[in-house]
Amino acid sequence: MIEIAVKAAIEAGEAILEIYAQDFEVEYKADESPLTSADKAAHNIIVKALETTPYPVLSEESAEIGYSERKGWTTYWLVDPLDGTKEFIKKNGEFTVNIALIKDGVPLMGVVYVPVEETIYCGQSDVECGMSAWKSMECVGKTYNELLKSAVALSTSNYSLSTKQRTLRVVASKSHCNDETRQFIAELEEKFGSAELVSRGSSLKLCMVAEGSADIYPRIAPTMEWDTAAAHAVVTAAGGRVFSYASDVAASSYTAVNSDLKDLPYNKENLLNTYFVVSGLHE
Repeated sequence: MIEIAVKAAIEAGEAILEIYAQDFEVEYKADESPLTSADKAAHNIIVKALETTPYPVLSEESAEIGYSERKGWTTYWLVDPLDGTKEFIKKNGEFTVNIALIKDGVPLMGVVYVPVEETIYCGQSDVECGMSAWKSMECVGKTYNELLKSAVALSTSNYSLSTKQRTLRVVASKSHCNDETRQFIAELEEKFGSAELVSRGSSLKLCMVAEGSADIYPRIAPTMEWDTAAAHAVVTAAGGRVFSYASDVAASSYTAVNSDLKDLPYNKENLLNTYFVVSGLHE
């Protein structure tokens, strides 16, 4: 399954880059989110590939599938063919192709491909051997086995909560850094000292936590399930967690495994995510 998803993501990424290099028109959906021919091309490529598997597909571009049908799905594909369309339009390179396999509301497997960088992030939580979370670069033209041979294992933060031997690295969205997010970061700084703020577009923020280049990512702003599912699977496989955010819980509580905190759920009737916190910190 992961080989099918990897191949589909890379092929979709190549189609996206062909359009990225041209002048393209931008449409707007009913919710005023942008849509380009790259979104549509990637969607068609991925759906065609995943239709060879036993599982149904829910894509951002086919989100009209009703809950009356979806609620019976125990295992299904959740896809964002082009995550970060705004970044694509700005031509800053910070957009991804996201493909996740969901089972019983949990992201079991995820593939995040960064077309401009030719970099892929993969994670699966039920492997019996080998790397469960990995990253491979210079992907175009390589077979799946070649990607595995050049892959690097991913592991979340080595930050020590007790010794605080370096500055805490917090991912904060440039376009969604609201008052609630700033308050969350201020609470972290009260507990752990000054924080270094970093930012990237799309699901790359979650991937930064998965690879340990960031420690924590609070997202106290709207996202959809397809925005997060693939990278959520990578974070989990790398040893991190993606918690639903609760305003009455102290920011520092999200830095360690806490049985009272709930993981971000999927295949809800409303596909809008709850706010969440991605944590690579665990002791």
